Amino acid sequence: MSGLGGLNKSPNGVVIGMVQLQLPVVASRAQLAAQTQKIVAMVGKARRNMPGMDLVVFPEYALHGLSMDTNPEIMCSMDGPEVAAFKQACVENDIWGCFSIMEANPGGYPWNTGIIIDNKGEVTLYYRKLHPWVPVEPWEPGDLGIPVIDGPNGCKLALIICHDGMFPEMARECAYKGAEIMIRTAGYTAPIRDSWKFTNQSNAFCNLMVTANVCMCGSDGTFDSMGEGMIVNFDGTILAHGASGRADEIITAEVRPDLVREARAHWGVENNIYQFGHRGYVAVKGGAQDCPYTYMTDLAAGRYRLPWEEQVVHTDGTSCGFPAPTRLYSAKPSEAAE
Repeated sequence: MSGLGGLNKSPNGVVIGMVQLQLPVVASRAQLAAQTQKIVAMVGKARRNMPGMDLVVFPEYALHGLSMDTNPEIMCSMDGPEVAAFKQACVENDIWGCFSIMEANPGGYPWNTGIIIDNKGEVTLYYRKLHPWVPVEPWEPGDLGIPVIDGPNGCKLALIICHDGMFPEMARECAYKGAEIMIRTAGYTAPIRDSWKFTNQSNAFCNLMVTANVCMCGSDGTFDSMGEGMIVNFDGTILAHGASGRADEIITAEVRPDLVREARAHWGVENNIYQFGHRGYVAVKGGAQDCPYTYMTDLAAGRYRLPWEEQVVHTDGTSCGFPAPTRLYSAKPSEAAE
């Protein structure tokens, strides 16, 4: 069904390219500018590599590397030169693109931000990572929810970032809001390889949704990222997998949002995204539509607390060299830095 990686594109297909980008070192404005141009060049490579490609996806940390450096000198803004360069690349190559930036935040730590730009150069999706990979990552918790957009060839498209995908609630939220394809970008390193694979598959199967997933690749002299571009069909079948770990390889496949829609409408057994809210519909008309999950009601009420809460050792970033925070979180959306 992958159409030989997208070489044989069907009228209803969406061809996606996942870029296993070489992990960079970026510690200065000059290195940031050079990496921006590397990404722009890879957009061009994606178009030349696959003339029918609809969407090219770059990993989390594609622009900044894995140093967790929050130096304001190398932070980005939505109206800055890096995003402008990505917009121009999408226009010049007539392709949609998914990109990663560390976004300056005047009120605290930067946001880990993902954007999707269409082939006209417009930002169509703007997302801030909801679940930074604590205690390692210093990023501000996202405050924009999970947007779902109309993507290429009429698909419904969502984006989550790395650790977000370890929470089944994130993929469920994407599907609940209508996403037929969920992108997951990441900078994960080799110890996460197995959990990366089975969560990408479970996120797809449990929600009858295609997942398109990719990590950074190669070594920066300290960290070894794994690549592992992986496009998974709505039944959990892996359509394409960059298991070779070759840096700058683009993993491609055609996916069929029309078949996602068909499955969601016609599946009986294992139509879990529907059955979750209509449990036991064989016995009860329409199924039970209550919320029997204590963790959900407690979280919504602001009283989420584990039975072993007092035994949890890591509750801030001090083990990774970050100072203990004193500022409380505000759920009010923050303005992007100008």
